[in-house]
Amino acid sequence: MRFTKMHGIGNDYVYVNCFLETLPAEPAIVAQAVSDRHYGIGSDGLILICPSDIADARMRMFNADGSESEMCGNGLRCVAKYVHDHAIAKKPTLKIETGRGVLTVDLEIQHGKAQRVRVNMGEPILDPVLIPTTLPGMPPVNAPLTVGGRTFQATCVSMGNPHATVYVGEEFFTTSGKDLVAEFGPLIENAPEFPRRVNAHFVKVKSKTEVTMRTWERGSGITLACGTGACAVCVAGVLTGRTDRKLLAHLPGGDLELEWSETDNNVYMTGPATEVFSGDWTP
Repeated sequence: MRFTKMHGIGNDYVYVNCFLETLPAEPAIVAQAVSDRHYGIGSDGLILICPSDIADARMRMFNADGSESEMCGNGLRCVAKYVHDHAIAKKPTLKIETGRGVLTVDLEIQHGKAQRVRVNMGEPILDPVLIPTTLPGMPPVNAPLTVGGRTFQATCVSMGNPHATVYVGEEFFTTSGKDLVAEFGPLIENAPEFPRRVNAHFVKVKSKTEVTMRTWERGSGITLACGTGACAVCVAGVLTGRTDRKLLAHLPGGDLELEWSETDNNVYMTGPATEVFSGDWTP
């Protein structure tokens, strides 16, 4: 199986061009194998770039634990770069089919290659039934969430996949001693208030236009970045009155520019996409 390793600000996946390669019979098992950072290729998961009847390509995304997820913002930017750079559809604006529906992506082209990608991530989903979560509120804003003996104020949003944003202090951004993201991330992910589990984001506000965040991703654990999560953090900041509609998010792997537009209610995400290497995988 021919593969390409790509990342969006450190959120790395193994990509397979299913226009040329045979679709893996059991992609969940393949995702677990290739994601292993000691015995596999090493990644946060597996993304399949497939033909689509309604878009330039279809994206299917599997977490490192083999579970299939609806969306991945960093992965989507990399899919768009791959589709352009590998001449599946060499256009500056692409339509990509995802579990969230068909999304529009605009590419910044330099020397014939896509360098940065702006994605229209669509409208945030705020109905708790659809997020889904049992926390109170429409949507849940600063809702008390108790895990591991600690109570957080959680603001919940779906960007096609579920997210919970909590605002925390500097202790969540230091690695000396116990890593609090590693401690509380899985507890929030698997809390009974989230029937389909959840992506947990720990956020420190620097100003109305700038935040720092760390993520515990559903099915993958701590990652260097989460694109849909950064979008959810942008929305959560507006809902809680902490930040403006245009936001610069600093993630461990790099920065993302976000905007929750007042004009069309859509969330826009802009960031880089990088191809690392290609190879052949033999199970």
